[in-house]
Amino acid sequence: MKIALSADHRGSAAIRQLHEKLRREGKDAAVVGECGGSTCDYPEMAFQVAKAVADGTYDLGVLICGTGIGMSIAANKVKGVRAAVAHDEITAQLSRSHNNANVLCLSADLLGQRLIEKIVDVWLKSEFEGGRHARRLRKIAAMEEGLDPATVQE
Repeated sequence: MKIALSADHRGSAAIRQLHEKLRREGKDAAVVGECGGSTCDYPEMAFQVAKAVADGTYDLGVLICGTGIGMSIAANKVKGVRAAVAHDEITAQLSRSHNNANVLCLSADLLGQRLIEKIVDVWLKSEFEGGRHARRLRKIAAMEEGLDPATVQE
């Protein structure tokens, strides 16, 4: 599993530490479009990771900004991306098991490094349940095509 990582200036230290941890664990993770600590605009980092996940270069992505919200909004503009903000292990787990999120967005300002790493661990270990959730993802995919999700049947 290949994991793309990026952050804006508020999350750059956290993403570097997360990258080091994932690499120590033998995970195939790379920082894509690093901000480098100077002020930068989160949509640019979100786009680089989201595009790399959507085109299959990477399987999953993790983005960190001040709140995680801006990254999520920006990443979700890329077709095929399901970016979710998580603030704890349960929201991370549910974002994968129910929503099959392929990009995780986190807050550098609200979460400490230890919690960021725990959330990412849970998220990476969680699996999509399918079933009724798969139907809902088909409806989201229809919306990406400009269709009314109510028209999507089983």
